[in-house]
Amino acid sequence: MPRLCRDCMKHCSSDSTRCFDCGSPRTIDLEAADGLAIAHVDCDAFYAAVEKRDDVNLRDKPVIVGGSGPRAVVATCCYIARTFGVRSAMPMSRARALCPNAVVLPPDMARYARVGREIRARMLELTPLVEPLSIDEAFLDLTGCDGSNGASAAETLARLARQVEVRIGVTVSVGLSYCKFLAKLASDLDKPRGFAVITREEAKAWLAPQSVGRLWGVGRIGRERLERSGFRVIGDLQRIDEWAAVSRLGDDGLRLWRLGQGCDDRPVVAEREPKSISSETTFDCDISDKAELTRILLVHCDRVAARLRKEGLSACGLTLKLRLPDFTLRTRSRAGMKATQLAPRLFEAARPLLDAQPDRTAYRLLGIAATELALAEHADEDDLVGGDGDREKFREAAIASLRDRYGPAAVQRGLTFRPGPRTK
Repeated sequence: MPRLCRDCMKHCSSDSTRCFDCGSPRTIDLEAADGLAIAHVDCDAFYAAVEKRDDVNLRDKPVIVGGSGPRAVVATCCYIARTFGVRSAMPMSRARALCPNAVVLPPDMARYARVGREIRARMLELTPLVEPLSIDEAFLDLTGCDGSNGASAAETLARLARQVEVRIGVTVSVGLSYCKFLAKLASDLDKPRGFAVITREEAKAWLAPQSVGRLWGVGRIGRERLERSGFRVIGDLQRIDEWAAVSRLGDDGLRLWRLGQGCDDRPVVAEREPKSISSETTFDCDISDKAELTRILLVHCDRVAARLRKEGLSACGLTLKLRLPDFTLRTRSRAGMKATQLAPRLFEAARPLLDAQPDRTAYRLLGIAATELALAEHADEDDLVGGDGDREKFREAAIASLRDRYGPAAVQRGLTFRPGPRTK
């Protein structure tokens, strides 16, 4: 079976890893990929890539996307910045010290989301089974799509990657395997512009030397717990049986043992409705003033209400999120509300949850999430037609229209208003 060149998209001899037509070394072994249909497609340094696409002056510069406050962290950075040691989630102060010449930009999530939707639309042209993990990555199940796409899964994905790069202007890396766990691992092997395949036959041997931190759902704390139990690499898990895994690791032991064997039967699930819509802020300095926290709460209620309107949804519940300086998380919820997408009604439900917290307690983060989401068609219905509810909806619609036209600061509510300096 021939190889496929990912640059000129021509088939080439299986005797060479280079394309005879264009000389590119970026070829795919179609025989190794034959029969594999589960893919993970991940954009490369997505936020930074969009910024470089839209500003040619940034093309050859180290770019970091993230916040600007004393507690800001790196959201993402380009591959040039990574050569200086900059990494996602790194404190911005550390990133600036490592790469003082970097261009630091605030994130533009609305723009990134638009580009993400363009890429998602191209995925959906290939298969209805697209499961997004975030705005810049998704699983695809291409089982049975060979006929409709006119090519194998590997060739179809190579075409997708090429189209995204040429027509949208960002690059992606592709992982192809027989299950989600291995497809996601594969997509990270050859970044950027990568295409990696992990077959069923090689999976167990490939996994054996990998750190247990690469198992799905195992973070830093989980990895340290596994290492204390004597499991440093996945091969350590492979050497015991499933019953020993449960005995030594508890309820999660069987899941981890199965992943270590290369077994993952989770299906690719098509995109579902969001379970919540949220907004939150991590403060530059801890805040204990209840009046200031209340003001910030109203700002988040406004943002969540705007997102509910945009998505055509309403909320029948909400959750208040508070994080203490020691990173302890407190959540307080309200359920069973009348469906709403109005900021004042969200605030009316959320404020008592905040007021019930002890005075003078300092917090590093505050946010709210609209939950129990429903369609907006029956939101904010009142018993009396033409009553206060209709006037409230008209007022909120007018505020939303002004903000859409003139910006978020065009209309400020009393609690959130902060006057500027006086002019003579």
